[in-house]
Amino acid sequence: MENSRKLKMAISKPLIIFSHGKEGTPNGSKILQLTAVAKEHNCQTLSMDYRTINSPDSRVDKLLNIASNHPAPLVLVGSSMGSYISIVASKQIKPKGLFLLAPALYLDGYKNQNPIASAKLTSVVHGWSDDVVPVANAITFSQKQKTRLHLLDADHRLLSAMPIIKNLFSLFLDELITGEESDSF
Repeated sequence: MENSRKLKMAISKPLIIFSHGKEGTPNGSKILQLTAVAKEHNCQTLSMDYRTINSPDSRVDKLLNIASNHPAPLVLVGSSMGSYISIVASKQIKPKGLFLLAPALYLDGYKNQNPIASAKLTSVVHGWSDDVVPVANAITFSQKQKTRLHLLDADHRLLSAMPIIKNLFSLFLDELITGEESDSF
């Protein structure tokens, strides 16, 4: 009886899956800082390692293989190419939330040029001074999807804005866990 209760509690804890960018790592600064926020919200975390996979769409396949059979409520967090991966995978996974940092959208070499986010709550954070992915791409996506969009005084890596991003992520998780979305989380 006690073991089944522990298993149920572990399964019901939301799982946040982090997807790093093209040149990122699973233990990068952004992921580590957001993992700490996730743990404060009593969430499980998993950081994907895509370093040996160059194709964004092959990375989507890897995420789908890991996330598709996970019983816990899911939240996908991506940075740059990792955001693209999270959005494309969301069509099949249907996570409760998508938290997207500097999403690499509408770029050459990406198979899906019109990805559609499939989550109860989606939030986009982008830097005004991003010289890798134009800020206009985030605006276009957010407008089409009617997502939340936070534009910050930062470059593509967003490291200078991490204190704000951590607060935004905390508020995002609060809303998923205790807010309107809580009945399904």
